[in-house]
Amino acid sequence: MIQAGVLGAAGFAGVQLTHILAAHPDMELAAIASDSLAGTALSEVYPAFAGGSDLVFCGSEELLQKGLDVVFLAVPHTASLDLTPKIVESGAVAIDLSADFRLKDPQTYEAWYGVPHTQLDLLAIAAFGLPELFPEALQEAYERHEEKLPVVVACAGCYPTATSLAAAPALRAGLLREGAVVVADAISGVTGAGKKPSARTHFCFANENLEAYGVATHRHTPEIEQILQLEDQLVFTPHLAPLNRGLLSTVTIPVGSGASVVSAKDAHRLYEEFYEGCTFVTVLPAGTQPRTASVAGTNRAQIGVTYDSRTQCIIATGAIDNLGKGAAGQAVQCANIVFGLPEGAGLESLAVLV
Repeated sequence: MIQAGVLGAAGFAGVQLTHILAAHPDMELAAIASDSLAGTALSEVYPAFAGGSDLVFCGSEELLQKGLDVVFLAVPHTASLDLTPKIVESGAVAIDLSADFRLKDPQTYEAWYGVPHTQLDLLAIAAFGLPELFPEALQEAYERHEEKLPVVVACAGCYPTATSLAAAPALRAGLLREGAVVVADAISGVTGAGKKPSARTHFCFANENLEAYGVATHRHTPEIEQILQLEDQLVFTPHLAPLNRGLLSTVTIPVGSGASVVSAKDAHRLYEEFYEGCTFVTVLPAGTQPRTASVAGTNRAQIGVTYDSRTQCIIATGAIDNLGKGAAGQAVQCANIVFGLPEGAGLESLAVLV
């Protein structure tokens, strides 16, 4: 059994990782860490684990001494800069859910996250963790692991995952109108903001409310631009909805004249062919739009696509669970690939039906 640990296991993404790994057929969850909860039983913090797990939180330094094969980092942005080198030095694979190794340009990282990048050597080798769009990077990570070389995987963020899965088939087919701007409007549940409450996520303010935030300033903007090669051609607007979990991103892509896609049928065929064989991405039947409830609690993504002949735009919508395909599920999917396991190991599930 592959020995796994989770740093930051008390947060929403971390406890979702704990939930997945506790039932993984090929990984044993050997340790969970939270410096503020060290010595506290997992079931005391999350009673859903009562009777199902006897895990106790340890400190991060203690976890790093356990000789693990893989460590998942569900920690705040910038914290991974200090932790990841220690994980790699211990001989473990580092699967990072934060943004610290996603942006390949360190100056872009500093501009958006406010600190200089201090681990340029690890940044250079980090594989980007969005398997459907960057399989070659994860294959290279697998080969590095086989050769006993350091491995770091920087898992894509939740907004970038849903938005990029929705937009990539059209953009990689070269359909974007010359000089046009891609518009992405995305809506996330409250868990996307993390466990620490704020005025925006407090129940009394989030309930019965829908609002845009981070308009023209959200940190996921450069990540989406990097994935889709859209530098300064993206308008990304996130919104907060009164949901526990779930994320829906609708992307509008102006199509150039003379493009091969001139109908909804053409767009749908393009997307079906692009995602053929992908375990966790489903292109819905023509005329059907995805729902967050249909992917809640899973690592699945559902895509709906059509073509607006009046404005000559492809409109594609992606639905994911922000804690699943947008965080913990995707991290386990990436780890499965690095360790040569079936991509869906521990992740085969359907959403709760009602």
